Amino acid sequence: MSNRVPDRTSPPPGPPADASVGELMTHLSEQTSRLVRDELALAQVELKATAKQAGKGAGLLSGAGVLALYGVGAAIATAIIALALVLPLWASALIVTAVVFLAAGVAGLVGKKEVEQVSPTPQRAVENVSRDIEQVEEARHRDHTRSA
Repeated sequence: MSNRVPDRTSPPPGPPADASVGELMTHLSEQTSRLVRDELALAQVELKATAKQAGKGAGLLSGAGVLALYGVGAAIATAIIALALVLPLWASALIVTAVVFLAAGVAGLVGKKEVEQVSPTPQRAVENVSRDIEQVEEARHRDHTRSA
């Protein structure tokens, strides 16, 4: 299935003016089927994009956690030893630990921001369905007004 969004800029051609009720019902059925297929295709494209962004944010959060674990081990093993040459051992351990957790916090905030930008609903599909409902209701109202 393609990731192409259906073209909804112009409505499909209507039935001829002298169409019978049966022809009108057939035309309505065809248009309804097309509308449902197009809306489902649009929702699928939007959900794929949403899932991709959510995956990116989740990956960044996971990466932040891994970096925090490796960073704690590596930084404590090297930096504490180096700082212990000029500071007491406890002070050098405290400084290195604070720096590692600061870096983890920054990575976590960036990942959280990515995840928060994800919208769980396919916005364009919802807007299109709402617009379609409004157009059907308007057309129905016009038809009832004309026939009265």
